[in-house]
Amino acid sequence: MVPLVEAPPTAPTATRAATAEPLAAVYRPASPVDLRHTLGPLGRGPYDPTTAWVARGLWRTFRAPDGPVTLRIEAASDGIHAAAWGPGAEWAIDGLPQLLGCDDDWSTLDVRASPLLHETLRRNPGIRLTRTRRVFEALAPAIIEQKVTSVEAYRAWARLVRKYGEPAPGPAPDGMRVIPSPDTWRRIPSWEWHRAGVDPRRSRAVVESAIVASSLERATSSAASLVEAAARLRTVLGVGVWTAAETLQRSHGDPDAVSVGDYHLAHYVGSALIGRRVDDDGMLELLEPWAGQRQRVIRLILASGHRDERHGPRMTIQDHRGH
Repeated sequence: MVPLVEAPPTAPTATRAATAEPLAAVYRPASPVDLRHTLGPLGRGPYDPTTAWVARGLWRTFRAPDGPVTLRIEAASDGIHAAAWGPGAEWAIDGLPQLLGCDDDWSTLDVRASPLLHETLRRNPGIRLTRTRRVFEALAPAIIEQKVTSVEAYRAWARLVRKYGEPAPGPAPDGMRVIPSPDTWRRIPSWEWHRAGVDPRRSRAVVESAIVASSLERATSSAASLVEAAARLRTVLGVGVWTAAETLQRSHGDPDAVSVGDYHLAHYVGSALIGRRVDDDGMLELLEPWAGQRQRVIRLILASGHRDERHGPRMTIQDHRGH
């Protein structure tokens, strides 16, 4: 049974939306959940108007199937408290365990061959892979981040969402917005893309994705495997291996998705595991012992605090797939 406990009964959805009364629940996971490590990948830089971190948690907006929603999540001694405002409140509360990685099982991950990974996992038992259940919401910013610096991408995303997104429902922090609907993305004028610093290739890809957003949600949800879901994403013009991986890491909590083609990732992986930089092929070779869980290994590397250095301890490569 999912350890999700609803707070005392609240008013019907329509009334809650009108009065700003939230739908609330307390999630009591069976094992620790680190909110920063688990939900950190959802934020798109310091300017992101869909995400606001606070002392014990965060505020986050989504465009749920039933409409916009603001979700507040806070860690407490008796569990993780959540409150949701807006038409999508029930969807958000129902999906809270998945958002916090309830289906993400790290028990078979063996990283003893790498002292860095082993120690990082020991120090960070609350790392989980989030699953938002919203494909287009992860796909649009991933496209905007293609082939540009993070700073450029974050500024473009913030500008477009602030201008075309909706105000966040409920008592969200000032300036928070909900990602524009697919129909709104389709109608953004070319000069606004230009002002945001998004070139025609990327803007066309976002628009193409917006046109088929509903079918993409259905196709990836019904896919027989995550490999098939990635293949279906790549049928959209402008969506390649890197973009599909970045999307499914967030929308589906894909434990194996590797962002091949990333400017920095291969360098980080090589430096952390063998003490020197490698290219994409070298990265995939290093990650092969953990096939099926490569994204988990990458998340450990990113959480380790290791920096891209030229020298470092070498790892003994072993095959743990049968363990």
